[in-house]
Amino acid sequence: MTDQDESHDARAGVAFTDIYVDDDIVDRVSDTLRSTRYVKGERVERFEAAFADRCGTDHAVGVNSGTAALLLSMQSAGIGPGDEVFVPGHTFFASVSPVLHLGATPVFVDVDPRTCTMDPDDLAAKAERAENPTAVVPVHLYGQLADLDAILDVADDHDLTVVEDACQAHFATRDGHTAGASGDAGAFSFYPSKNMTVGGDGGMLVTDDADLATRARRLRDHGRDEEGVHREVGLNYRMSEVSAAVGREQLDRVQEWNDARAAAAARYDGLLAAVDGVETPTVADGAQHVYHLYVVQVPAADRDPLRDYLAARDIETGVHYETPAHQHPAVAERVGDVSLPRTEALCDRIVSLPMHPRIAPEDVETVCAAVASYFEGKQGGVAESEPDDPADSGTTESDPEEPTDTSPARTDGGREESQ
Repeated sequence: MTDQDESHDARAGVAFTDIYVDDDIVDRVSDTLRSTRYVKGERVERFEAAFADRCGTDHAVGVNSGTAALLLSMQSAGIGPGDEVFVPGHTFFASVSPVLHLGATPVFVDVDPRTCTMDPDDLAAKAERAENPTAVVPVHLYGQLADLDAILDVADDHDLTVVEDACQAHFATRDGHTAGASGDAGAFSFYPSKNMTVGGDGGMLVTDDADLATRARRLRDHGRDEEGVHREVGLNYRMSEVSAAVGREQLDRVQEWNDARAAAAARYDGLLAAVDGVETPTVADGAQHVYHLYVVQVPAADRDPLRDYLAARDIETGVHYETPAHQHPAVAERVGDVSLPRTEALCDRIVSLPMHPRIAPEDVETVCAAVASYFEGKQGGVAESEPDDPADSGTTESDPEEPTDTSPARTDGGREESQ
């Protein structure tokens, strides 16, 4: 959506997210394209410096995805075959795939069902039993930091490398920690739906470790050092100059957008507080949530019917994530049977409601009214997916010659989310 499109007609439904582009960003991209310097230039360096300053770290390394930032964080820290790496069971697949790619073994940790982040007590118990505990990847999920104080204590006790997955938590804070800045390295994603983007895929690695940063810069460019010598085998994970130009412009605005997300979340919280059957997000004491996603919990039996009910009213939703990380076939064949009861129960209960910085108050009210209507109708035994009148959903009669989507607003967040 561009800044010329200011319409928020409730009859048109409520979109799950909103990609925003204005003239300043277009101008930065145009200037970069006219420069004809598209890779390995000053724009990436300036973006890296500004991002490191914003995080409070000594170094930042721009890459082409959040997944690359995670992979290079781990690889540059020396994680490899035989190492055991602790990861939460509830996360996007990219928190786990770099561990597997490096030949290390993921050890899955259950979550705190209130915050949906890694449970430090389960981490401590599994670290005690591990044969070769090497690293931990606390995931700051949905925009809220994991309990870093407790996790860092466990890491100190077992000499674990800490790689923060901050791909969904740009500049969130908790107990004095800023996302990405307290571990050995932190990884951010700039996928288009994130709190800030680079106009496509992109990522950033941050660290205070000069040696780790130097190795990450080498590995992102085919293992090549500043003299052009290939010191080790690397691949191409470079960030483009165009991406950096967009990112630098967005960096100046991300706090404003985070504040807007928090205001929308507060409105959701207030309107849903009285809805029996809905549990709104829990924000930990001392935490500043940046609401990459607004995720509620409902009874498992109601999750899919609720999504269908909202879809029939042209309200988009997602599920982040329906399949626990340890149950994906690519992981299960490597780790075998793993039981994480809280993670598995959580994955059946979560629903992501529309959230973005430009969501209008009336759109939040529309969503909440529909959620309340579903649960009120269920109590009365009359909840139905389809509205009484097609006009109520903002849809029109479809052309019989055109294919139709039976639930156009029910997006699959697990497939749409990336980093």
